Amino acid sequence: MTTSGVILSASMPKVLRMSLPKLSCTKLNPNLIVSNVDASLRFYEDVLGFDRSMTFPEQSPFIFASVTSGPVKIFLSDRSTVIKEDPRLSGVPFGGGNIMLVEVDGVDAIHTRIASLVKVVMSLRTQWFGLREFAIQDPDGYVITFAERVARPARQV
Repeated sequence: MTTSGVILSASMPKVLRMSLPKLSCTKLNPNLIVSNVDASLRFYEDVLGFDRSMTFPEQSPFIFASVTSGPVKIFLSDRSTVIKEDPRLSGVPFGGGNIMLVEVDGVDAIHTRIASLVKVVMSLRTQWFGLREFAIQDPDGYVITFAERVARPARQV
């Protein structure tokens, strides 16, 4: 990564890293590269309960869509279209090794509602760090962890 021609690395002196301006982020929208936008859209709407916010083109077959639930927005982009725009992404596997953590209210009820409809990759459990969570995979292998804060994290000794 570069900033004004400066190559950034973990071995960069702390003084130089601290002199660079801090980011001021306002939101994060994951953009998932998917095999079939229509199928992904059905999964996120019908199974997970997200709302459709945008599609392109307006009628199916879609090459792009976005879904929302409260402040969470996820983009769904057609793999072949993405590769045409940036051929370097042709070798990236579906799922991409990325795990999204979505904080929710009522994680137990969500688990009960969707567990039989999805591939559960981590069973419902309460973690030592105070989150009750479970994880699923979407049709393209992206892992989504649904979590609810149930306790303060345990103090490390």
